[in-house]
Amino acid sequence: MKTVIITGGTSGIGLATARLYLENGDRVIAIGRSQEKYEMAATALKKFTAQYHFIAADVKECGQCREAVRQIEKNFIQVDILINSAGMYQEKPIDEVGEADFNEMMGINIKGTYFMCKYVLPLLKKSRQNPAIVNISSDAGINGNYFCTLYCAAKGAVTVFSKALALELAGFKIRVNCVCPGDIDTPLTRAQFAGNEAAAKAAAELYPLGRIGTAQEAADVIYFLASEKASFVTGAVWSVDGGLTSC
Repeated sequence: MKTVIITGGTSGIGLATARLYLENGDRVIAIGRSQEKYEMAATALKKFTAQYHFIAADVKECGQCREAVRQIEKNFIQVDILINSAGMYQEKPIDEVGEADFNEMMGINIKGTYFMCKYVLPLLKKSRQNPAIVNISSDAGINGNYFCTLYCAAKGAVTVFSKALALELAGFKIRVNCVCPGDIDTPLTRAQFAGNEAAAKAAAELYPLGRIGTAQEAADVIYFLASEKASFVTGAVWSVDGGLTSC
């Protein structure tokens, strides 16, 4: 059994990834801001209740990241995999972006990812089960998108940070990879389209495969990259975007 920390592990890609680990007999510790989201997720995963745990923390606050990891070390001792899936999305032209927008976006998307890696690292170094980190970036962390300068800046930072960290941790045999999804059918994406079916259809038509992805499709790649089957893969940036960034 492996112990897996998943930030944002109560919805979307994080929840789909949690389900995959639970189905394969592992222990999942979800970190998130909403107890209500966890309870809803736990209801959907009720047959795995004994192995699905929750720690409330806002990852943009370093102190809360540190405390969450302290609780994990106290209660579970070992950690084998860290998946940074917590994130937020925003579309705004640069002349409308304020400092509060900047701090929130950078705080959740890159600051949280960075400091969760920092605080979990001592536990990963103790793992004897092929420790790994997978950070979730975006197609916007590879290419620029209209009216998404702030989101692109944050996710671009996640992408390059992951490559740099992979080099730094290779000597410890800890692999670090980055997954860059395109539009995925999650609550975040549904909120983005806000029930506008025409906009959702137009977005799907941008993808060479003619549709957006599913959370399960992203989770499958995350699971693979953190597994022994990807034992010679580190510092990689994997697109899960139906060919979007190849256009």
